[in-house]
Amino acid sequence: MEIKDIMTQSVVSIDPGESVEVAARTMSRHNIGALPVCTNGKLCGMLTDRDIVTRCLAANRQPANTQVRQVMTEQVTSVRPDMDTGAAAHLMGRLQIRRLPVVENGKLCGMVSLGDMAVREETVMDAGDVLADVSSNLSDR
Repeated sequence: MEIKDIMTQSVVSIDPGESVEVAARTMSRHNIGALPVCTNGKLCGMLTDRDIVTRCLAANRQPANTQVRQVMTEQVTSVRPDMDTGAAAHLMGRLQIRRLPVVENGKLCGMVSLGDMAVREETVMDAGDVLADVSSNLSDR
């Protein structure tokens, strides 16, 4: 099975020049914990709820006056739609991440998450492996 078979295609993203306040409201409205950051459809970062807390709020920055580009994660691992789901699961586990942006021809075209894998019978074992890997260092924190 390939990533394109399980990915979410309708992805909400945000511009790096938007405020963190707008990003937080967008996350709340769509009930999501991460936003791909894109310029003209090209992925340039990711903003998570954790980024907002640790890099904005805990750093005493004002969300209304802080741009997404100032607190986003710039180094983003992405996958292609034709990647095998098992290979993507292995990558997620190794990097201890729960979601991956899907990029084709330089443009964001979807997102795949641990949850996407967990709800499919064909990939549920991969999801279990990823969750075990992602959670393995929780006791170390």
